[in-house]
Amino acid sequence: MRKKKLFVVVPAALAVSGLFLASAAIGESVVELFQKAKQQVKLAAYDDALKTLDALDTATAAPGHEAERKQVEPPIAFYRGVSFAALGRKDEARASFEKYLGFVPNASMDAAMYPKKAVAAFEEAKKSLGSSTVKESNTIDGSYAAFHSGPAAPQETPNEAWGDGPVKFLMTSDEKREWAKASDSVTRSEFVTKFWAARDTKPETPENEFRQEFERRVAYADATLVQGEVRGSMTDRGMVFVLLGPPTYVGRRPLGTGDDTSDAAGMSTGNTHAAEAAIANANAASASGKTSSGKQLQIADQASGTQIRDSGNNWREIWHYRRERLPAGVPYQQVDFDFITRKGYGENVLQRDSNTLNTLEAAKKGRKG
Repeated sequence: MRKKKLFVVVPAALAVSGLFLASAAIGESVVELFQKAKQQVKLAAYDDALKTLDALDTATAAPGHEAERKQVEPPIAFYRGVSFAALGRKDEARASFEKYLGFVPNASMDAAMYPKKAVAAFEEAKKSLGSSTVKESNTIDGSYAAFHSGPAAPQETPNEAWGDGPVKFLMTSDEKREWAKASDSVTRSEFVTKFWAARDTKPETPENEFRQEFERRVAYADATLVQGEVRGSMTDRGMVFVLLGPPTYVGRRPLGTGDDTSDAAGMSTGNTHAAEAAIANANAASASGKTSSGKQLQIADQASGTQIRDSGNNWREIWHYRRERLPAGVPYQQVDFDFITRKGYGENVLQRDSNTLNTLEAAKKGRKG
């Protein structure tokens, strides 16, 4: 009988570059670790699979590899869920599957391909996420609550590029003109001091809480919302995040196909040797005799039956902000920020309608002291 695939769709655009990364503990590349983990799951070597997935997690968590992290984070969560469930670790399995479903909300699992315990845990996770309590939260909200940006860096005299960074989302027209005239370090330093003082919501305290929260949001966006060479806080999603904070909940789906999961973008354990052969063929066909590790991961996914859909084509991500998370003065009960990814159009491009623009403007004004 022909086995079915687990059909999934991954929510963020997968810009893969420079993927080859050595694991300090194992000395294997991301491609090798990924294939090894899948094979271990297929062979029911679940303890070993968890160790390999931990190594893969560590390898892709290194600074500068945010795009690669996007590529592997969903399957890491999925295969951890399978392994935890098979080992009888129900709570960990459900938590892993819930994380996975945060990326791929409409995924389904083929009961013929995975242990009964894994299928049960997966269905429990889907049921849990379908409840109204869980639905009102999201992975962004939870991860931001747990996010630690580390100790504050010593404040240095800002250079001329400071005004082109995330603070530009807060600047008024007058402030932008004033900043443009600041031509030396003393003038710039005075401007920055005045800029943050005007936004200090609690001037009676020694700390500027508004500035601290803004800089924490910037750090989170830079760590999680990066797009290719663009720092996370300077993307459209980053702009919305630094101004409004985490959304109430997030929705993701492919453009044009609604919630259809019938496209063959499967995630199933497959044949490692087929993947190795496909990579070898690609290397032989290359003028340089080798291919990039990012290309190798894509080839391996296709050859082994595990494909992570390139959602750079036709993707919609919606951030829903309910009344309690909207700035004062916004008359709406809910505002939805719609980000479109489509080949030839752009990645996570904010659709700027009157409601979203009015809300962003209110966020700027509402933070002015």
